[in-house]
Amino acid sequence: MSSPQDEPFADRFDISGVTSDGAAWLASAETYPRSALALWRERPDAPVVLPCGTAFDVVNAPAIFGRRMVDRLWDEGPGSGPVATYRGRMLLFATPGTAQRLPSLLGWEEWGARPGEHSRTGSIPPLLCHGKGDAVTVPAPVGATAPTPSGSRWLVAPDTRRPWLPGAEILLWAAVRAARATVRISIFPPPDQDAKVYDVSRRR
Repeated sequence: MSSPQDEPFADRFDISGVTSDGAAWLASAETYPRSALALWRERPDAPVVLPCGTAFDVVNAPAIFGRRMVDRLWDEGPGSGPVATYRGRMLLFATPGTAQRLPSLLGWEEWGARPGEHSRTGSIPPLLCHGKGDAVTVPAPVGATAPTPSGSRWLVAPDTRRPWLPGAEILLWAAVRAARATVRISIFPPPDQDAKVYDVSRRR
């Protein structure tokens, strides 16, 4: 783990990674949580596959759009639950049931547009919703704040046994806001999309 002296933004951002309580919450998604924790003790730096639908659902978005959703949640909304990146995708952890509700809510937003009116969901890319019966690969609990070849890391790491998780309505709001966000064009290379980490203490 990095110490506050090692990180220039330690006083502003949560850089601690997954805590033991956070790992226990992740393991609670498994049928046998103790076995999952034992496996992580043996291979703490390996990504893990977890089932969805009981402890959490996951909304899987393209990296740039997902980053814009997370920014909206933290800049204008209530904050987010745990958030990770994996293979160029953004994984937003949500309340169980979100995977079933969010697509229908997005459909209602599209359907509700008046004739000739631009739909509020027109700029929202397809979001993959993982719920009961699905599984997702998430970053390792240990060393999660360091870059990996797959781009796997935690942006908002689980740090409690009962993390706050957004529901479908909040994620719909964030997606609509992200779709409205102005994309700035620059001749300079874009900043590192994984550089910003969010201050979870503000959420409590």
